Amino acid sequence: MAKRLIFPFYQLGNPQLRIFRPSWFLTLVRPGKEQPPDTVQFRIPMEMTKFDVRNYLQKIYNVPVAAVRTRIQYGTNKKRNHLNQRVKRPDFKVAYVQLGQEQTFQFPDIFPEKEGKPVEDSAEGLQQKFMEDERQRQKPDPRRGGVTEWFGL
Repeated sequence: MAKRLIFPFYQLGNPQLRIFRPSWFLTLVRPGKEQPPDTVQFRIPMEMTKFDVRNYLQKIYNVPVAAVRTRIQYGTNKKRNHLNQRVKRPDFKVAYVQLGQEQTFQFPDIFPEKEGKPVEDSAEGLQQKFMEDERQRQKPDPRRGGVTEWFGL
């Protein structure tokens, strides 16, 4: 359960320090399957309800929300540790938020493709040249007929 910090209602002196923060947070997740453009996927705490998600987004971020759907994703327990004991990943809840008022959401392109050739003197140009040389060096020698290098002829 989320730990909630409690501040006193009254404090001597001015200004009165009152901090109101939510006791949980949402994690924006890139969906694995294709979603409609007006649907956003979040990973939320298990205690959070649909109404909490709607209020959280509307009050804090001023995002109009049309509908919220939730599901519980159970953690896998197929993995085993070095003592051959089963290891279970924790369960989590997933919320699918449908935005209102004809709004759409698209993930930003964090790593856009650069246009044009990099300059040879720049760090990117040197790195690209090095990688090309490594690819050439690691290609097998066609004269060896598929026999690996460590096997001497």
